[in-house]
Amino acid sequence: MGWMAARSDLLDDLIDRLGPLGHVSGRAMFGGHGLYLDGTIVGIIIDELLYLKVDDANREDYLAAGATPFAYQGRDRLVTTSYWEAPADIFDDDDTLRRWIAAAHGAARRNQRPATRARR
Repeated sequence: MGWMAARSDLLDDLIDRLGPLGHVSGRAMFGGHGLYLDGTIVGIIIDELLYLKVDDANREDYLAAGATPFAYQGRDRLVTTSYWEAPADIFDDDDTLRRWIAAAHGAARRNQRPATRARR
């Protein structure tokens, strides 16, 4: 039987609250879940904490909130990702939450790699 990540209450809540932004979905990955908006990954949920995609356009908001990037121990070094912990207060109201998710969506779309053809 295959291994599967446990359901995420946070993911279920986000799917319910983010509907006005577009098609919101989640997918189990790396012991957590990916959060997708219109097919683009905008965040990851690890241990019921949300980390959102960050780039130069929205990084200042995270720095101002005292947020830090998600990092994990790689084989021989600490790997820091472009996903930063979402500040707790963005969950207080739907408009704020949606604004941060929309900004993460913008960051994700700006940083998407062009699709490559599958090798034969």
